[in-house]
Amino acid sequence: MYRVWNFLSEYSLLLIMGALIALVWANTDYGSYHHLIEATIWDYAPIGHYHDGHRTLTVHYLINDMLMALFFAIAGKEVWEAVILKDGSLRGRKAVTPLIATSGGMFGPIAVYLGLAAIMGTDTYQAVANGWAIPTATDIAFSYLIGRLIFGATHPAVGFLLLLAIADDAAGLIILAVFYPSGELAPEWLLLSFGAAGLAYLLANWLPRRLDRHKQDRPNSTWVRSTFGGLPYVIGGCISWYGFMRAGIHPALGLLPIIPAIPHADRAFGIFADAEKHLTDLLNTIEHALKDSVEVILFLFGLANAGIAFSTIGDATWLVLAGLLIGKPVGIWFMGWLAARPLQLGLPEGMKTSDLFVLGSIAGIGFTVSLFISGVAFGPGPVQDAAKMGALLSFASAIIAFGAARVFGVDKRAD
Repeated sequence: MYRVWNFLSEYSLLLIMGALIALVWANTDYGSYHHLIEATIWDYAPIGHYHDGHRTLTVHYLINDMLMALFFAIAGKEVWEAVILKDGSLRGRKAVTPLIATSGGMFGPIAVYLGLAAIMGTDTYQAVANGWAIPTATDIAFSYLIGRLIFGATHPAVGFLLLLAIADDAAGLIILAVFYPSGELAPEWLLLSFGAAGLAYLLANWLPRRLDRHKQDRPNSTWVRSTFGGLPYVIGGCISWYGFMRAGIHPALGLLPIIPAIPHADRAFGIFADAEKHLTDLLNTIEHALKDSVEVILFLFGLANAGIAFSTIGDATWLVLAGLLIGKPVGIWFMGWLAARPLQLGLPEGMKTSDLFVLGSIAGIGFTVSLFISGVAFGPGPVQDAAKMGALLSFASAIIAFGAARVFGVDKRAD
C-alpha cells in the first residue's frame, strides 16, 4: 500500500485540507472568502475572463484555468501512455470489457441526473440541465485506495478498476473540451496550439532522433536534451495554452497537445507502480519535476472551489449524488455484465459479475473532477454551490461500496 498512501499524501490529502479550510471559512465569513477568491490580479489583461470587451485575471482564474492545466497535463500523460504504448493498459482485448463498463459509468449517471431533473419539473430541469457531466467523473486516487481496501492488492478487480478510472479520465477530458467551452468558440486558434506542439516535436524530438539513426550513442538527442532540457516543450505548452484560451476551449486542457510531442519511454508501469519513479525519459522527468508544484496547486484548487455555505444544499446536490451513488454502480454493473456475458468478452479470472457493482460504487467518488466540472457547468451562484456540495458529499459512495462488498461477499485478497 506504500505507493498508494504516498500518492494520497502528496496529492489528495492536500486537496482535502484546502477543501476543509474553504468549507470552514465560507461558513464562518463568506464575504471575506469570496472577496479573496474573486480578487482581481490584473484588469485589462491579455489573459483571463473575458467580459465587457476586455479580459480580467482573477485569483480564481489563475488557479482553475491556468495552474490546474498542470494537473490535467499529468492526467493526460497517464491516458496517453495507456493508449499509445505497446503494453498500455487501454490497448488490446484486456481493455474491452473495462471500456464498455466505463460507458455505463458515463451514461448511467447522465440518465439518472437528467431523468430525475425532468421529474422534478421544467424549472428545475432548465436550471440544472447543464450539469449533466458532473456525476460522470471518478476520482482516480481515492477510488483506487478504496478498491485496495475492499478487494486487497492482488484481486483482479483492482486492475479492472484502474483501467476503468483511466478511461473515465480520458472521457472526462473529451467532455470538458467539447461540451464546456469557456467562451465564444474560435476554433482557428487551435491551429496555434497544435502548430506549437508540432514544431516542438519536429525540432526537439523527431529531428535529433532522425540525425541519430544508426548511432548508438545518440549524440544529437543527447545534446538537445542536455542543452535545452524541457524548455522547447515549456514554450510550446505556453503557446498551446494561449491557443486554447483564445479558441474558447477550457484553457485548463491547454497543455494536452504538447504531451505526445515529448520523448517518452517505450513502456509504463502505471500511475501507482513504484517502478514508475525510476523512468528517466523526458516525459516522466517533467512529471516528476512538477510533483511539488501540483501538490500546492491541488491545495489551492480545494481552497478556491470548496468554499460553499451549507445552506446552499439544493436540487443540484441531490441530483449529483443520485448520479454518482445510483447511476454509476448500476451503469457499470449493467454494461460490464453485458460485455462479460451476452457479448462473451469475459471478466478477468477470479472476478465475479457482482464485483462490478462494488466497483461501480467505488467509482462513484467524483470529488476532484466533479468539483471542477461543477465550476465550469454553472456560473457563480446557488446552483453551482449546490452542485459542488454534491461532489464533496460523493465520498458517501465509499460507504455504499463497503456495504455492497459485505452483501455480495467479496473475496478479499491479502496484500
